[in-house]
Amino acid sequence: MSTFSIFLILIVIVAFLLIVVIMVQNPKGGGLSSSFGGGGSQQVGGVKQTSDFLDKSTWALATLLLILILLSNVTIISNRTGQDSKLLDENQTPVENTQQQNNLPPVEQE
Repeated sequence: MSTFSIFLILIVIVAFLLIVVIMVQNPKGGGLSSSFGGGGSQQVGGVKQTSDFLDKSTWALATLLLILILLSNVTIISNRTGQDSKLLDENQTPVENTQQQNNLPPVEQE
């Protein structure tokens, strides 16, 4: 399994968790948090502490998602730089390189 696929799996998991945390939050009216016991008057942590936890976890998951996306792009770029590019060869001009790929004879320059 490549590092990109590991990052891809982690991105999907974090995105799912972010969706769940956002849906549980209570936006000014009843959200899904009332379905999970958040609507009652007896809460373990209290309403303020629960909303603080949900806010902090939302920011943490969003930051983690952004970092994972950037790291996955870095792994793609680092894997591609290790390969030789057929279009950009340092010894040939772009015209000669294109003609070589199309199996055309080289054009004599004046």
